[in-house]
Amino acid sequence: MLFRYLLSVLLLATACVMTTGCVRRTLRISSAPSGALVWINHREVGRTPLEVDFTYYGNYDVQLSLEGREPMLTTADADPPLWDTIGMDLLFEVAPFESQSVVEWHFDLEPRDDDLDALVERARSLRFEAEPDQAMPTVRVGKDGKIEG
Repeated sequence: MLFRYLLSVLLLATACVMTTGCVRRTLRISSAPSGALVWINHREVGRTPLEVDFTYYGNYDVQLSLEGREPMLTTADADPPLWDTIGMDLLFEVAPFESQSVVEWHFDLEPRDDDLDALVERARSLRFEAEPDQAMPTVRVGKDGKIEG
């Protein structure tokens, strides 16, 4: 009698373990135009459009580069769906089906501007935003890329 009871418990436990599901977390990354090389947290993951699995929700450092476009360095959030938050996630981890969480990121890459005077002007304005009390020096860049006068 005791043997049957232990065997039943063992079979039930085995069935529970074998029927547990899991949660698949995926980042779906796209860009306009497509074909940009993507790094997430300084690890190259491929070219857009792409899908990559991830483990943890939170903030990620994202870098995109594409010939003829300005490189992009930014952060992106991977927020969990309600069913994958603390407490609820345990139920979905042991449920007898696979759950999927998809986080979508889209990035618009701007055309590269090779105008050196405009680059210097943008740098000057950023410096002024960072240090508004400093006087802004006048700098000219020649066509050969060298600083003039």
